[in-house]
Amino acid sequence: QVTFVESGGGLAQIGGSVRLSCVASANIAQFRVDWYRQAPGKEREWVAFTRTDGKTDYRADVKGRFTIGRDYAKNTVYLHMKSLKLDDTAVYYCHCPTLSGDRWGQGTQVTVSS
Repeated sequence: QVTFVESGGGLAQIGGSVRLSCVASANIAQFRVDWYRQAPGKEREWVAFTRTDGKTDYRADVKGRFTIGRDYAKNTVYLHMKSLKLDDTAVYYCHCPTLSGDRWGQGTQVTVSS
């Protein structure tokens, strides 16, 4: 089975920046990959995707602040986060609808504070 390992989270300041990484155990060039996040006491929510045709999209409250990057040679998808807000605090997960199915990794914690 293909695995996805998230990393790069940590403590950040309001207005700061963080880059998250999602490393797959197989080539993902042919597949869409999504980022999700889940804050304490809330449901997991979709954040962004990168698609095989090069298209990307983002939920409204992160547009202009978050950017997906790709390095298929490294089997890696990134989430560049800037202008961080308190509401960005969550565990962030990457997920491939085709390869992951209903499986989720450990995620990486992002904590934004003043």
